[in-house]
Amino acid sequence: MGERISISTPEGAFSAYVARPAAAKAPAVVVIQEIFGVNKVMRDITDGLAGQGYLAICPDLFWRIEPDIDITDQSEAEWKKAFELFNAFDVDQGVKDIQATIKAARADAQCDGKVGAVGFCLGGLLAYLTATRTDADAAVAYYGVGIENRLGEAEKLSHPLLIHVAEEDQFVPKEAQAMIRQALQHHTQVELHTYPGRDHAFARHGGEHYDAADARLAGERSLAFFKRTIG
Repeated sequence: MGERISISTPEGAFSAYVARPAAAKAPAVVVIQEIFGVNKVMRDITDGLAGQGYLAICPDLFWRIEPDIDITDQSEAEWKKAFELFNAFDVDQGVKDIQATIKAARADAQCDGKVGAVGFCLGGLLAYLTATRTDADAAVAYYGVGIENRLGEAEKLSHPLLIHVAEEDQFVPKEAQAMIRQALQHHTQVELHTYPGRDHAFARHGGEHYDAADARLAGERSLAFFKRTIG
């Protein structure tokens, strides 16, 4: 069972869901939300990472718009709300809040000093920007939306980045995927995997496009990546 903590910024404080591992000291992983807030899917991912031995922290990145968003992908009204939040969201401020979360993670008595990040959908873009703009030790991006518009930032990549691309992603067109592959697949810090036949959010448990086999494969690759990069 997780707990809630408060993280301070110059503009105010926001909450984060924290799940703790059994070990007295462990690496931390910041879990970066989709457009549905810190919902059960995100909390379950956070809990799962704690079960794998990580101090896992999922910050409420929509707090500047509306705090404590917790919706699903199961109704038209919720999708409408999610896209309203997405359109109102300030990506640059979001990355700053992720940096604040990384700082809070490192200050936690249970953290051994290493901090990674994993993000999904909007969080996939934010995970990429976490790798280019913050001092996170490693980052994993699942089907990030809009990475192709920020490829110029790849020159700032100094820590390992793992990217999962769904080949039939309705929110990341084929030409955008080609741009991402061309720019990043040979980058020394980047590991990139594509998933044939998979649509956006293939790893969202209970989602319309969930695929158990590829979700498991991507999860295994992500854990192996974190074991290699942060321990």
